[in-house]
Amino acid sequence: MAKTFTRDEVAQRTTEDAIWCIIDHRVYDLTDFLDAHPGGNVVLQQVAGKDATSEFYNLHRQEVLDKYKDSLCIGTVAGETPDIHTPEPGSLSEVPYAEPLWLRKQFRSPYYKESHRKLQRAVREFTDRYITPEAQEKERDGTYISQGLIDRMAETNVLAMRLGPGKHLHGRTLLGGAIEPEEFDYLHDLVIAQELVRANARGFQDGNMAGMAISLTAVQQWLRNVPLRERINEEVLSGKKKMCLAITEAFAGSDVAGLKTTATKTPDGKHYIVNGTKKWITNGMFADYFVTGCRTEKGFSVLLIPRDDNVETKQIKTSYSTAAGTAYVQFDNVKVPADHLLGEEHKGFTVIMSNFNHERFMMVCGVVRMSMTVVEECLKWCNQRIVFGKKLVEQPVMRQKLARMISLCESNQAWLESIAYQMCNMTYAEQASNLGGPIGLLKSFATHSAQEIADHATNIFGGRGITQTGMGKVIEMFHRTYKFDAILGGTEEILADLGVRQAMKKFPKAML
Repeated sequence: MAKTFTRDEVAQRTTEDAIWCIIDHRVYDLTDFLDAHPGGNVVLQQVAGKDATSEFYNLHRQEVLDKYKDSLCIGTVAGETPDIHTPEPGSLSEVPYAEPLWLRKQFRSPYYKESHRKLQRAVREFTDRYITPEAQEKERDGTYISQGLIDRMAETNVLAMRLGPGKHLHGRTLLGGAIEPEEFDYLHDLVIAQELVRANARGFQDGNMAGMAISLTAVQQWLRNVPLRERINEEVLSGKKKMCLAITEAFAGSDVAGLKTTATKTPDGKHYIVNGTKKWITNGMFADYFVTGCRTEKGFSVLLIPRDDNVETKQIKTSYSTAAGTAYVQFDNVKVPADHLLGEEHKGFTVIMSNFNHERFMMVCGVVRMSMTVVEECLKWCNQRIVFGKKLVEQPVMRQKLARMISLCESNQAWLESIAYQMCNMTYAEQASNLGGPIGLLKSFATHSAQEIADHATNIFGGRGITQTGMGKVIEMFHRTYKFDAILGGTEEILADLGVRQAMKKFPKAML
């Protein structure tokens, strides 16, 4: 039976031999923690014998209390019940605007069915239990995703769902039967993408097989060698092999036409000899296959290149964690079978441009969901931080910042869901023809919104917003890494221009 203490009993424990305090109606014995406290012993001595609830939550996140509760909590205050409870894995946040509108119990949506809700619950619990703990660890030490987690995602077919709807899902049991494979649509795809980023580790987010998610789709759609395609698909979705997309070069970022990597056919026509370099390749450090853009004799082609002794990768350190496995890749006389060609020779732009739509869609899913998490953090902080004798949220200037951030998140999520609905009702070819511009415009706007949200959030948190641990760590991470979504997959300016240029192609002549 849990012990109880009166507040008078706690008030008497104020010496170095016995220092107690109260936090959220629970009694903590800090005596042996004085020297181990990261913030030093003095701050603990200042709250000895007192109710330190306000002081604690003015400095710390709930996870800090959860970490030490088992070792330091000795009971509760007699007749009192704790107010704050740690959410169970998979649970929804009760903070206003912390969840997309369709997940708030008082609202409805025309897009989502029970299967979407069932999948969301399953993926959130999976993320909370298995992905988030490893994500936080890898984000700190910069090491790559464990094979154990890859195997778990393969066994539950989380890896397969990362690719969106398709025949590759048929015959699979998805997350223990959370959804039937034939039901899986682009709104389910959106759910998967948004739930996985809640691990709040931007470098690991890309390190978590993002390279596969943006490259295996191209193999499935464009590799004509059926036995090879099926073998690669099985190897990668089982977690035995890893894959990445290798398009960008130091010579050409968004300018795909400026690529210098070459693929020259051998005289017998059975192989290509590939020479060149690629830069900023996500997962390139641990990839076994590279879906690679190459310049061929009469144009541009895409090849599936297996790693061998003539493929060299070097780690690139970027603003986010090296857990992403970002690489500089060199192809030095790499011999690639001709049947590893994706699509038609010299017509690789069709392959790449079609593949970009889903990549950009997933990136929007991630950055919009992370923006919502940042809003949640700011709402929590403004409700608990006391400055000049009142909560931050009581300051009109803070409410204006929150209002702007909320408005950007809600509008981006609504636009994203509208795009997902269109994808559900279009063929792959129709998506390639009609959605490149709209998705480009959405990505440009969503990442520009993220910049504004990151700026407001950092100012709300102050010094904590630029500190990698403690209350503002999510804000610091977001402010440091939101630019990845603004650059990867096409910069804001390039995609905004793409949206307008595609619109003008369909401009009616009668309006001239």
